[in-house]
Amino acid sequence: MQRRLEKDWELSIGPDTVRLFILKAKGLSAAINEDYADGAEHEVELDAESHVSHHHDGLAEESSENLAEEELRELINDLNVDEAAELIALAWLGRGDYDAAEWSDAVSAARERGNRYTAKYLLGMPLLADLLEEGLEQIGA
Repeated sequence: MQRRLEKDWELSIGPDTVRLFILKAKGLSAAINEDYADGAEHEVELDAESHVSHHHDGLAEESSENLAEEELRELINDLNVDEAAELIALAWLGRGDYDAAEWSDAVSAARERGNRYTAKYLLGMPLLADLLEEGLEQIGA
Protein backbone atom coordinates (compact mmCIF):
# COMPACT_ATOMS: atom_id res chain seq x y z
CA MET A 1 0.00 0.00 0.00
CA GLN A 2 1.24 3.45 -0.82
CA ARG A 3 1.75 6.21 1.71
CA ARG A 4 -1.14 8.63 1.94
CA LEU A 5 -0.30 12.30 1.47
CA GLU A 6 -1.52 14.82 4.00
CA LYS A 7 -3.41 17.27 1.80
CA ASP A 8 -6.83 18.83 1.66
CA TRP A 9 -8.49 17.53 -1.48
CA GLU A 10 -11.06 19.62 -3.24
CA LEU A 11 -13.35 17.09 -4.85
CA SER A 12 -16.27 17.88 -7.11
CA ILE A 13 -17.68 14.46 -6.30
CA GLY A 14 -18.42 13.96 -2.63
CA PRO A 15 -16.74 11.05 -0.86
CA ASP A 16 -20.19 9.92 0.32
CA THR A 17 -21.32 9.73 -3.30
CA VAL A 18 -18.28 7.61 -4.13
CA ARG A 19 -19.10 5.39 -1.16
CA LEU A 20 -22.63 4.96 -2.54
CA PHE A 21 -21.11 3.83 -5.85
CA ILE A 22 -18.86 1.44 -3.93
CA LEU A 23 -21.85 -0.11 -2.16
CA LYS A 24 -23.77 -0.45 -5.43
CA ALA A 25 -20.74 -1.97 -7.18
CA LYS A 26 -20.20 -4.42 -4.30
CA GLY A 27 -23.86 -5.42 -4.44
CA LEU A 28 -23.64 -5.99 -8.17
CA SER A 29 -20.40 -7.93 -7.81
CA ALA A 30 -21.82 -10.06 -5.00
CA ALA A 31 -24.86 -10.96 -7.09
CA ILE A 32 -22.65 -12.02 -9.97
CA ASN A 33 -20.20 -13.94 -7.77
CA GLU A 34 -23.02 -15.68 -5.92
CA ASP A 35 -24.47 -16.77 -9.24
CA TYR A 36 -21.11 -18.26 -10.27
CA ALA A 37 -20.62 -19.97 -6.92
CA ASP A 38 -23.95 -21.71 -7.31
CA GLY A 39 -23.08 -22.84 -10.82
CA ALA A 40 -23.91 -26.50 -10.29
CA GLU A 41 -27.44 -25.56 -9.37
CA HIS A 42 -27.87 -23.70 -12.65
CA GLU A 43 -26.48 -26.35 -14.94
CA VAL A 44 -28.64 -28.56 -17.06
CA GLU A 45 -27.19 -32.03 -17.02
CA LEU A 46 -28.16 -34.62 -19.57
CA ASP A 47 -26.84 -38.02 -18.65
CA ALA A 48 -27.94 -41.54 -19.45
CA GLU A 49 -31.20 -40.85 -17.62
CA SER A 50 -31.65 -37.38 -19.19
CA HIS A 51 -31.56 -35.72 -15.80
CA VAL A 52 -32.17 -31.95 -15.53
CA SER A 53 -31.12 -30.02 -12.42
CA HIS A 54 -32.40 -26.51 -12.84
CA HIS A 55 -33.79 -25.07 -9.61
CA HIS A 56 -34.41 -21.36 -10.13
CA ASP A 57 -36.21 -18.83 -12.25
CA GLY A 58 -33.32 -17.47 -14.34
CA LEU A 59 -35.41 -14.65 -15.77
CA ALA A 60 -36.20 -13.22 -12.35
CA GLU A 61 -32.55 -13.38 -11.26
CA GLU A 62 -31.31 -11.88 -14.51
CA SER A 63 -33.83 -9.08 -14.19
CA SER A 64 -32.68 -8.13 -10.68
CA GLU A 65 -29.01 -8.13 -11.72
CA ASN A 66 -29.83 -5.99 -14.74
CA LEU A 67 -31.74 -3.53 -12.53
CA ALA A 68 -28.80 -3.18 -10.14
CA GLU A 69 -26.39 -2.62 -13.01
CA GLU A 70 -28.77 -0.23 -14.74
CA GLU A 71 -29.20 1.77 -11.51
CA LEU A 72 -25.42 2.10 -11.07
CA ARG A 73 -25.03 2.98 -14.76
CA GLU A 74 -27.63 5.76 -14.44
CA LEU A 75 -25.98 7.15 -11.30
CA ILE A 76 -22.65 7.33 -13.12
CA ASN A 77 -24.24 8.84 -16.23
CA ASP A 78 -25.81 11.58 -14.05
CA LEU A 79 -22.37 12.85 -13.00
CA ASN A 80 -21.07 16.07 -14.49
CA VAL A 81 -17.76 16.10 -16.38
CA ASP A 82 -15.64 16.98 -13.32
CA GLU A 83 -17.29 14.36 -11.10
CA ALA A 84 -16.93 11.65 -13.77
CA ALA A 85 -13.25 12.50 -14.26
CA GLU A 86 -12.62 12.31 -10.52
CA LEU A 87 -14.43 8.96 -10.25
CA ILE A 88 -12.24 7.52 -13.01
CA ALA A 89 -9.14 9.06 -11.41
CA LEU A 90 -10.03 7.43 -8.08
CA ALA A 91 -10.30 4.05 -9.81
CA TRP A 92 -6.94 4.64 -11.47
CA LEU A 93 -5.37 5.54 -8.12
CA GLY A 94 -6.83 2.37 -6.64
CA ARG A 95 -5.46 0.33 -9.53
CA GLY A 96 -1.99 1.83 -9.14
CA ASP A 97 -1.90 3.71 -12.44
CA TYR A 98 -1.28 6.94 -10.50
CA ASP A 99 -0.48 7.78 -6.90
CA ALA A 100 -1.93 10.50 -4.70
CA ALA A 101 0.87 12.92 -5.62
CA GLU A 102 -0.28 12.65 -9.25
CA TRP A 103 -3.95 13.34 -8.50
CA SER A 104 -4.25 16.37 -10.77
CA ASP A 105 -2.56 14.46 -13.63
CA ALA A 106 -4.98 11.55 -13.15
CA VAL A 107 -8.00 13.88 -13.20
CA SER A 108 -6.69 15.67 -16.30
CA ALA A 109 -6.11 12.38 -18.11
CA ALA A 110 -9.57 11.15 -17.14
CA ARG A 111 -11.13 14.40 -18.34
CA GLU A 112 -9.30 14.06 -21.68
CA ARG A 113 -10.71 10.59 -22.29
CA GLY A 114 -14.17 12.09 -22.32
CA ASN A 115 -17.36 11.44 -20.44
CA ARG A 116 -19.41 9.68 -23.07
CA TYR A 117 -18.70 6.08 -22.07
CA THR A 118 -17.76 6.56 -18.42
CA ALA A 119 -20.33 4.11 -17.04
CA LYS A 120 -19.41 1.41 -19.54
CA TYR A 121 -15.72 1.95 -18.85
CA LEU A 122 -16.06 1.83 -15.06
CA LEU A 123 -18.51 -1.09 -14.99
CA GLY A 124 -16.06 -3.02 -17.15
CA MET A 125 -13.35 -2.74 -14.49
CA PRO A 126 -12.87 -5.88 -12.43
CA LEU A 127 -13.09 -5.12 -8.70
CA LEU A 128 -14.43 -1.59 -9.26
CA ALA A 129 -15.59 -1.24 -5.65
CA ASP A 130 -12.17 -2.20 -4.31
CA LEU A 131 -10.41 0.20 -6.68
CA LEU A 132 -12.62 3.12 -5.64
CA GLU A 133 -12.14 2.29 -1.94
CA GLU A 134 -8.37 2.21 -2.39
CA GLY A 135 -8.45 5.47 -4.34
CA LEU A 136 -10.42 7.21 -1.59
CA GLU A 137 -8.02 5.85 1.01
CA GLN A 138 -5.01 7.14 -0.91
CA ILE A 139 -6.32 10.70 -0.94
CA GLY A 140 -7.51 10.44 2.65
CA ALA A 141 -11.19 10.97 1.87
